[in-house]
Amino acid sequence: MAFEKQTFWDDVSNAGSIGIAGHIRPDGDCVGSALGLASYIRDNFGKEPTVYLEELPKAFDFLTGGDKVVTGYPYREEPFDLFISVDCGDDGRLGKAMEYVKKAKKTYCIDHHATSNGFLENNLVKPEAAATAQIIYTLLDDSKVTLGTAEALYLGIVHDTGVFKHSCTTRETMEIAGALLDHGVSSSRIIDGTFFEKTYLQNQILGRCLMESILCLDGRVIFSSIDRKTINLYGLAPADTEGIIDQLRVTKGVEVAILIRELTPRSWRVSMRSCEIVDVSKICAMFGGGGHVRAAGATMSGSRRDVINNLTAEIEKQLINRE
Repeated sequence: MAFEKQTFWDDVSNAGSIGIAGHIRPDGDCVGSALGLASYIRDNFGKEPTVYLEELPKAFDFLTGGDKVVTGYPYREEPFDLFISVDCGDDGRLGKAMEYVKKAKKTYCIDHHATSNGFLENNLVKPEAAATAQIIYTLLDDSKVTLGTAEALYLGIVHDTGVFKHSCTTRETMEIAGALLDHGVSSSRIIDGTFFEKTYLQNQILGRCLMESILCLDGRVIFSSIDRKTINLYGLAPADTEGIIDQLRVTKGVEVAILIRELTPRSWRVSMRSCEIVDVSKICAMFGGGGHVRAAGATMSGSRRDVINNLTAEIEKQLINRE
């Protein structure tokens, strides 16, 4: 069920131990939401939440509390009084942190994914929000927001809006971003340092993916892939492929971009982006994934050809229905 803001803060105030976790393969909104909320609780309630993330991308480790993030999901016998899931729509996406949720005395979910199923005791899900970080800001007292909190939430909004260019960006999104800037956030540091700046290795793999990309469905779809041989050759981490899908999407005439990355033989991580017509969250949901209307992902099995054929068949159905 949905929860009231005051009830949430009462539970925070009364909790002796607090855990916070985001989804597996954490992105900017996941990290920013988790660390922003933890920072606010630390600053205003004198408590030290434990933040669990599968990993902390190096580009985000400057955020306040980044040095305290727990990535190993160690065994914990004592249940948390309060556990908060951020930017995660179902128990599968929460990964190993679900073990803490199962034992917790009270649980909350704050999320903005359209495919979110309200899997915890108390859920605040707003699919119309551009980012979970945007929702979290609405729970806060702006006069009590510190720079550390503001930087984390601003980063979350920047990443899930593609630097305010995605269609999910609204007037409220921009107003909240402006309010966070008033707390001293350096927009150039956040945007250039965590969104646009790439390592030499990232530029190498971006160039390779662009060179090897293929257009199909009369140029309406573009796809590229990264197999295990390439991953091993370059020593790639998941974070090294960030931004490739967005560069594919802005190819002139393209409606949908697809990037698939081989996890294990015949298992692929799929990322999809669309421009105006195709709801990629519906397609990814068909294959056990989910996300947003214009940005979604899934894990699929089969050969590279099988994966692309299955995805493009569903894309074609949506394109035909809109024509």
